[in-house]
Amino acid sequence: MGKITVETCEIEGLKIITPAVFGDERGYFCETYNQNDFKEAGMDQVFVQDNQSASKRGVLRGLHFQINFPQDKLVRVVSGEVFDVAVDLREGSKTFGKWFGVHLSAENKKQFFIPKNFAHGFVVLSEYAEFAYKCTDFYHANDEGGLLWNDPAIGIEWPIPEGMELTISDKDTKWDGIEQYQKGKA
Repeated sequence: MGKITVETCEIEGLKIITPAVFGDERGYFCETYNQNDFKEAGMDQVFVQDNQSASKRGVLRGLHFQINFPQDKLVRVVSGEVFDVAVDLREGSKTFGKWFGVHLSAENKKQFFIPKNFAHGFVVLSEYAEFAYKCTDFYHANDEGGLLWNDPAIGIEWPIPEGMELTISDKDTKWDGIEQYQKGKA
């Protein structure tokens, strides 16, 4: 291995991946994904779709998931910086409803592996950010689920600087909290 470093997180299944970066006076090179390295690290998912988005400072996207077609995701930032969050929605998990967040940036080149059955979201901390991610299932528009980004029952500590105005889609302001999600599963 040696091309990536994999850190486990306090919530089982979540992983932070840091690629080896080779730089000189010309710039740098790194492999953002190598199936053999990931398989050796215990992540042998088959990714079927790559997505990329661009957002300005203060954009908060999430917390999203797919209901019947859950996806593993491998997320990274190509330009700028975000605070990325995953919330455990796995039935029977001892960390159900718990969240974990990590700063992802073009500078630190970290990636965040989020397994199936987690809600996912991020807030842009830089003036502009490009966000890229791989998925193990295709996007199904009629299968979207979500949780309210500021649900007090989850208690995400978003690192929103004083004075930063958030831009949130209408859809993302209307999701229910985790308690309503649990009731819907019963």
